[in-house]
Amino acid sequence: MNNLNSLLSVVACTAIVASAQAAFITFGNQTLWSQFATGNGWQVATETFDGVADGFYAGSYSGSVSGVNWTGSAANGIYVQGGLFSTNNPEQLDFTFSPGVQGVGGNIFGTDLSFSVVPCIIQVTLADGSSYVNYATTAADFVGFYSTGAAISSMSIQTTATGAGDVYPTLDNLYFTVVPAPGALALLGLAGLSAAARRRR
Repeated sequence: MNNLNSLLSVVACTAIVASAQAAFITFGNQTLWSQFATGNGWQVATETFDGVADGFYAGSYSGSVSGVNWTGSAANGIYVQGGLFSTNNPEQLDFTFSPGVQGVGGNIFGTDLSFSVVPCIIQVTLADGSSYVNYATTAADFVGFYSTGAAISSMSIQTTATGAGDVYPTLDNLYFTVVPAPGALALLGLAGLSAAARRRR
């Protein structure tokens, strides 16, 4: 086993222990994360970044989706191109959420200077230090968290190159759990009553 694989094994084990203590569930599959979130009574809202104009943003960029205010920041600024949200330099990308959310996820990967996807190692870390570490090789790669306790208020993303050249942490979509609209809650309640009635018969 080489040094890189040894390091990944240790970090992965540490992340599992930290997640268990902090009551965070980590997902590497978007469909499973969405099903889990909706199964716990939430709706899923998506920030696609398509409405963000291409170009450089000094320091940070903020947006809002379905009542969740988010801010993405990096020490040397943000760069957006074609709906991809990234850093201007190959450095850590930080997100904060207000109010905090019970679930958050994203298509998280690495890109080069021209926004082409490059294989890399991603580390996604929450405010309490819980982390997810894995390889990312495509723009469809997904990382998601769900908290069974305190709301998630922030998320940081780091990328490590597996080959030559710089790697920039990049997102294509950011997903949040949000409270269903009152009409949707009423429908959920009716569905629950109907299911209970069927079970009693």
